[in-house]
Amino acid sequence: MTNIHDLTTPALIVDADALTHNLATMSKALPGARLRPHVKAHKCTALARRQAAHGHRTFTCATVREVEGLVAAGLGDDVLLANEVLDARRLGALDARVTVAVDSEATIDAAAAGGMREVLIDVNVGLPRCGCNPDDAGRLAEHARRRGLRVRGVMGYEGHGMLLPERTTRAQLVADAMERLRAAHAAVGGDVVSAGGTGTYDLNQVATEIQAGSYALMDTAYAKLALPFREALSVLGTVISVSREGYAVADVGLKALGMDHGHSAIDGVQVWFHSDEHVTFAPAGSLRPGDRIRVRPAHVDPTVAYHERLQVVDGERVVESWAVDLRGW
Repeated sequence: MTNIHDLTTPALIVDADALTHNLATMSKALPGARLRPHVKAHKCTALARRQAAHGHRTFTCATVREVEGLVAAGLGDDVLLANEVLDARRLGALDARVTVAVDSEATIDAAAAGGMREVLIDVNVGLPRCGCNPDDAGRLAEHARRRGLRVRGVMGYEGHGMLLPERTTRAQLVADAMERLRAAHAAVGGDVVSAGGTGTYDLNQVATEIQAGSYALMDTAYAKLALPFREALSVLGTVISVSREGYAVADVGLKALGMDHGHSAIDGVQVWFHSDEHVTFAPAGSLRPGDRIRVRPAHVDPTVAYHERLQVVDGERVVESWAVDLRGW
């Protein structure tokens, strides 16, 4: 049996008990098709199979590569590419139920030209990213139908409120965003209202399905919200230098961690800074070169995308090794 001390670091590790808890907790909160897990958070078909085993067989993707990988793995029952594309030929060629988000005539025309059959109208509900103005949603739906596409409904992402620390503030933002999406849905029609994420999974009462993804592995940013999910993900590092001045250095740097949501965390130490291949920190006790540490990332999605494998661990034993096989585009 492989031990974590046998791994080359930095290595991405997943606590098996925490992962099991997270999957079971979400399955109870949002059973079946109420959750459309977003695989961009883990980019791993083995983990997606675990989600499917908990009753979540519809998936959300951010890239064409993710869609293709899920379909190849036999997880193509109902896949949503919640992102705009201007070349849909690879999607249209898949033997699976694939829906794509559209927010303009250009993306609708690309879906039709690529052989797509179904779309969701993507609506801007407050996050200045993709999505049409709610007032344009009905017109775009009619354009899609004229192009021979089935319009399943609408989607919108209240991502600008996902990490707001105060639950009441987060709830109000969700309510405001979903009023926009509700109005757009009234003009568009269809059975699907797709929205939400880990930070709003239990606050969004308008969406028919929630696109949460980070709940499975979690990170320090989401952990601040007191959600019922545990931090399962960390990056295993090796202490490579110890200074007489009281600080130590490990081999978990910027190239191993998503840092856009803030600094990582290491239990029992004060993290000073990260550089390309290093984290410098002040340990509470004595450390020696060769000691192993676990660095908890602030943003799970880009952290996973930097690594080739997820090592599932029980304590210090590696019980499974999963390829991060949906990386890239």
